[in-house]
Amino acid sequence: MQMSSSTKGDILIITVQDRRIDAAVAVRFKNRMMELADAQSTGRVVLDLGNVDFLDSSGLGAVVGAMKQLGRDRKLDLASLTPTVEKVFRITRMDRVFRIFPDANAAVMDAADAS
Repeated sequence: MQMSSSTKGDILIITVQDRRIDAAVAVRFKNRMMELADAQSTGRVVLDLGNVDFLDSSGLGAVVGAMKQLGRDRKLDLASLTPTVEKVFRITRMDRVFRIFPDANAAVMDAADAS
């Protein structure tokens, strides 16, 4: 599972490089998310899914699981959802659980506006 991370202030941006988050990679996705998130133990996490064009129920479960592993003190926001992935979040009503931004910069700007 190819993922990269960068920081802007206290915001950790994790970008998924793979095209799919499905049953075949869901566990690796969740493990890699935790590795990257644990490197910065505080602050907000933005998951950039701009490269992902397929997400199945296992992938959705892995994203929700990653959010839960972050704990109550850290938020997981989503950014750059492709239309197909956005539809999965909308149909499952997970768009009510996660804040979804058009891109990672918009998520960072939201944090700047809030402070």
